[in-house]
Amino acid sequence: MLTSDLAINFRRGDKIYPRLIKTDDAGYLRDAANLIEIFDDFIGKTRGELEGELEEYVGTGTDYRILRGLIKLLTDRCEFETSSVAEPSKIRQKVFLEARKFQPVLPDSENRNKVLETVAAEFETNAKTLFSSLYADLSAQQKMTEFETCRAKDLLERYNLAQAQALLYKCVEMKIRVAPSDAANYRSIFGWIKHFGLIHSVIGNAANGYEIRLTGAASLFHRSQKYGIQMSVFLPALLLCKDWKMSAEISQKEKGNVFYELTSEQTDLTSCYFDEPEYENPDIKKLLKIWEKSSAEWSLQENCKVIDLGRTTFIPDLVLVSPDGKEIYLDILGFWTPKSLQKRLEEFQAANFKKFIIAASQELRGSREEPLWTSANVIFYKTKIEPRLLIETAENLIQTSRA
Repeated sequence: MLTSDLAINFRRGDKIYPRLIKTDDAGYLRDAANLIEIFDDFIGKTRGELEGELEEYVGTGTDYRILRGLIKLLTDRCEFETSSVAEPSKIRQKVFLEARKFQPVLPDSENRNKVLETVAAEFETNAKTLFSSLYADLSAQQKMTEFETCRAKDLLERYNLAQAQALLYKCVEMKIRVAPSDAANYRSIFGWIKHFGLIHSVIGNAANGYEIRLTGAASLFHRSQKYGIQMSVFLPALLLCKDWKMSAEISQKEKGNVFYELTSEQTDLTSCYFDEPEYENPDIKKLLKIWEKSSAEWSLQENCKVIDLGRTTFIPDLVLVSPDGKEIYLDILGFWTPKSLQKRLEEFQAANFKKFIIAASQELRGSREEPLWTSANVIFYKTKIEPRLLIETAENLIQTSRA
């Protein structure tokens, strides 16, 4: 994605728009093709050499920021690694200690060569290789080992998408209105929201459609940068879905906040996601593996149901099934705040729905404040969810429902 200094947008009234480029423009297509060729040609060379070539190409033209943006997106498709015969800091230490014996050590001097040859022998290499390893841990000395190439037009489309994504770094709240649709579309939208761990609330039902509210990074006081990235990468996923209208409130330092609006009918942006794997929360995956190895009498199954709670809906990740067939639904949160979680519990209470457990990771809490309340339906965890704690919580909920 683009850094904020490469984001280009403009404002009209209370609306904000990303500055998009024409993906069929001959000049931009030529620049994109040339930049891709440079990256292809520099596989195996250092980052410093690549950056030098790119600086020469970009120059100081009027499209400087656009070219820099294209370069940033291409750099994201690269893999760099430190190539050294040993830890560079250890090599430097050895060389500096050895150099004390051969003062003065000047560039291209015989003493310099003796120092390098002596230390090179210790590392079972030659002087030239040792010298290239001396500062191999510096960014400019890292070697490009891989580059995922692409077509020029694809790069321009990715650039436009990245400009739109950059607006969402400062999102206060995103509202998505989903028109009455098929179940597959609902599952896709809700699945992507859970995939990126976004804090959300939902009003509506399958027959009438849903209004989804996503908390933006500008509303968080903790882990907001990481969350802002998650909000941004959600956008191309939303573009794959249908029958929606989106309005995102964007924080502005001057002249008040503005709104960025999109619909599923738009044609300016193209999603960069194709054949994405289905949503897989790492904590869910870890829990399922632990459960398989445990001797628990309860079973843990993936959930496929969308539970209608009247004014809102509930899409749990898993369902706990007791030996006699009773079910308790389990939802493992992504990002959350005490306020958002409390609001969610109030929705369950209003619907008189009690057969659920919410598991909240302390690592993904978007607020430094601890919850000032307790709930029999909520468990907190740091690194992993313990099956024993889940079963105890589920059994207590069943006993309470009988009372």
